[in-house]
Amino acid sequence: MRWLRRNLVVIAGAATLAYLILPNVVVTVFSFNKPRGRFNYTWQEFSTDAWREPCGVADMCGSLALSLQIALWATLGATVLGTLIAFALARHRFRARSAVNTLIFLPMAMPEVVMGASLGTLFLNMRIEFGFWTILTAHIMFCLSFVVTAVKARVMSMDPRLEQAAQDLYASPLQTFLRVTLPIAAPGIAAGAMLSFALSFDDFIITNFNSGPASTTFPMFVWGSAQRGTPVQINVIGTAMFVIAVGVVLIGRLAGSRRKRS
Repeated sequence: MRWLRRNLVVIAGAATLAYLILPNVVVTVFSFNKPRGRFNYTWQEFSTDAWREPCGVADMCGSLALSLQIALWATLGATVLGTLIAFALARHRFRARSAVNTLIFLPMAMPEVVMGASLGTLFLNMRIEFGFWTILTAHIMFCLSFVVTAVKARVMSMDPRLEQAAQDLYASPLQTFLRVTLPIAAPGIAAGAMLSFALSFDDFIITNFNSGPASTTFPMFVWGSAQRGTPVQINVIGTAMFVIAVGVVLIGRLAGSRRKRS
């Protein structure tokens, strides 16, 4: 009992982590399944056919390419705009600053169905054709808040004496920003960018409200396929994205640990 009390937090953390990772393990296992029928819900036979032909399902790779394209552009747009807003909120005092802070948090607190329906109504009233650009605009809108939150927290924790030291050494404002401020804020910017990419690639509700008939993203393809059957290739793509995400995080951690050692 004494050992259990000492390690209760570790045990609870490990159990929570296992609970979170379990769905990814199931998806990985069933990516090697060879189902008999339309649905890939019960284990039948080990097979690597789906991994050899990941685009064997019609229109799936097209929807995946569209999701990646939207996620990349949404990440770029949200990161640039969110970083500028975060620096403005953290470094400057202006009228309506508190109101802007409140508005920034609204997309994070608001249910996605409300935001998706609101943006869809806006595009409809403005007579904008639904498609790639409406999806991209909607994704930038809801990713913006997460970037601002991540970058603002990093900027507010910065030591202003570092920038003052650079200015004392006759660095120009641009040199100070590029060589001191931006490298220190880079982890927050990178965190916001990665979070934006994950949220944009994964989003279904807001995309469903703002997509056109010819714009089917990967989450929408998965939802539509679930009505008729679940191809094994969906599990392959899910496993690949999970492995890539874990790899990016591990590379970032290794790079950070090497910088600390040096």
